[in-house]
Amino acid sequence: MYQYDEYDQTLVNERAAQFREQTRRFLAGELTEDQFRPLRLMNGLYLQRHAPMLRIAIPYGLLASRQLRMLAHIARTYDKGYGHFTTRQNIQFNWPKLEDVPDILANLATVQMHAIQTSGNCIRNTTSDHLAGVAADELEDPRPYCEIIRQWSTLHPEFAYLPRKFKIAVSGAQRDRAATQVHDIGLQLARNERGETGFEVLVGGGLGRTPMIGVVIRPFLEKRHLLSYLEAILRVYNRHGRRDNKFKARIKILVKETGAEKFAEMVEAEWQHIRNELLLDQAEIDRVSAFFQPPPYENLAAVDIDVETLKHTRADFAAWYRHNTVAHKMPGYRVVFLSLKPHGTPPGDLSEQQMEAVADLADRHSFGEVRVTHTQNLVLADVRQCDLPAVWEQLRQLHLATPNVGTVTDMITCPGLDFCSLANASSIPVANGIQNLFDNLDYLYDLGDIRINISGCMNGCGHHTVGHIGILGVDKKGEEWYQITLGGSSSNDAALGERLGPSVARADVTGVMERIFLTYRDLREGDESFLDTVRRTGIKPFQERVYVSH
Repeated sequence: MYQYDEYDQTLVNERAAQFREQTRRFLAGELTEDQFRPLRLMNGLYLQRHAPMLRIAIPYGLLASRQLRMLAHIARTYDKGYGHFTTRQNIQFNWPKLEDVPDILANLATVQMHAIQTSGNCIRNTTSDHLAGVAADELEDPRPYCEIIRQWSTLHPEFAYLPRKFKIAVSGAQRDRAATQVHDIGLQLARNERGETGFEVLVGGGLGRTPMIGVVIRPFLEKRHLLSYLEAILRVYNRHGRRDNKFKARIKILVKETGAEKFAEMVEAEWQHIRNELLLDQAEIDRVSAFFQPPPYENLAAVDIDVETLKHTRADFAAWYRHNTVAHKMPGYRVVFLSLKPHGTPPGDLSEQQMEAVADLADRHSFGEVRVTHTQNLVLADVRQCDLPAVWEQLRQLHLATPNVGTVTDMITCPGLDFCSLANASSIPVANGIQNLFDNLDYLYDLGDIRINISGCMNGCGHHTVGHIGILGVDKKGEEWYQITLGGSSSNDAALGERLGPSVARADVTGVMERIFLTYRDLREGDESFLDTVRRTGIKPFQERVYVSH
C-alpha cells in the first residue's frame, strides 16, 4: 500500500495543528458557528443528533494493521468502543467530544491517516474495488490510479468549494464492484482496438433525492490524460453547477439539464486548453504502482486436502467457505470476507476489541492488510487456503463469521434516526427485523443473491435506490413509514429500483418483506436470481401480493 513521503506527512501534521487552533478559537468564542462550520466540515466533523460525528478517510478502502489498531485506540479512548464502516469505504465515530477531535487527528497523522475532505463541497475519498489486485477478472489494478487521483485532489485550491460534494470511483475488473455508474465520475479501465489500456469515463451518476445512472462521455481516455480530463470535468461543473439550490447542485443535475452530448462538448472544449499542461507520464504511473506490487506469495497447491475434507465434514465451515470466501488469482490462496452483519447488531459496526483482533489476523494471515468494502464488510485479501480453518475459528469467536455475505441479511444500512440528524426514520431496527426472518439459514440460502439497501432519508446514504430491494424511511406527521423499491442494481447492469406502491408503516415492514420473498419463491424459474425474476415479471405480481392480499 502507499507509504507517505515527507511532504504527505508534513501536510497531515500541519492540517491537524491548524484544526487544533481553529477548535480552540471556536471553544473560546473567537469563531462563530457559521465561521467554524466550513472548517470542521473540511476536517470530517459533523454535528449529529446526539454528538459530533467524525468521518475518517480510508483511501480506496485500504488499511494497514497498524492503522486499524489506531482506529481501535480511538474507539476505546475517545468514543464508545466501536466504529462504523460506511459505503464510501470510510469509518465514522459517532460519539467523540468536540474538544478531543484535534487529539484524534494528531493520533491519526502518526499512522498516515486523516479526515481531510471526508465532508464539505469538495472531492471526497476516491473509492475502488475491494478485490483490486487479487481478482481474476481484473484488466489492471486500479489502486495506483486511485492514489494518483487522491494526491491530485487533496487540498486542490480550485476545487475546495464546489457547488456540492463530488465523488469518484475507479474499477479495473470486468465485474463492477465499485458502483462506478452511480458516482459523479466513474472510471472503468478499458482496452481500445489497438490493445492499449486506458479509461472509459462516465459522469452524472449519483443517488440521494434525484438518483441517476451515469453516462459515458468518453469511451476511451489515454492514461496520460487522466488528470487533465478530470480537471476539465471539474472546471465545467465548478463554473456551471448550480449554487442557488443545494438539492439541484450535483453534477448529475447539470448533465441532465445540459444533455450528455452538450456536456461532453463543454468538457472537450475545456480540455483542449489544458490537456498538455497536466500530463501523467509513465514514470509517475510506475512510481505509484511500485507501492502496489503483489506481496511475496508462496508456491502453493491449488487445492488443500484438509480444507476439502472439512468442507465435507462440517456443514457450518462449508457454508462459511461458500458465502464468505471467493477465489483468488493466485493458486493456494483465498479471499476472506469478514461479515459485519451478524444478526441483532448494527450493520457495519466493529468494536475496538474486534479491530485489535482483526489487525492481528491480518498480520498472521494476510500480509498485514485489511480492506473495507462499499457493502460495509471487511476483507482479508490474501489468506492461504491451508490457514482457512484457523481463520474461520478465530472469526467465529469474534462474531465475524456469519455466513451471509451476498445474501438477504448482508444489508447496506445507514445509521438512520438512531444517530443522524438528517434522518426521517430508523434504519438499524428495520434491518434487525428483516434479519430475524432468517434464523433458518437454509431458507436464506435458497433465496440466493439478494441485495437489500436501507436509507433513513432521501439523502440515500444506504444506496436504497440501487438495491435489489430498496427501503427508504419517510416521515408522515411524526410517524416512521417506508417506501419499497424493487429491481435496482449498482453493478454492470446498473439500474434504479421501481417503487412498489404506497409506503408502509414501520410495524408492517417485516411482514411486507416476507411476502416479497415468498412471491419471489413462487415466481422463480430454476435458479433464477431475485433481480432476474423482477426484471422478467415486472413488479405487478409483487404489488398484488403485498397490497391486494394484505
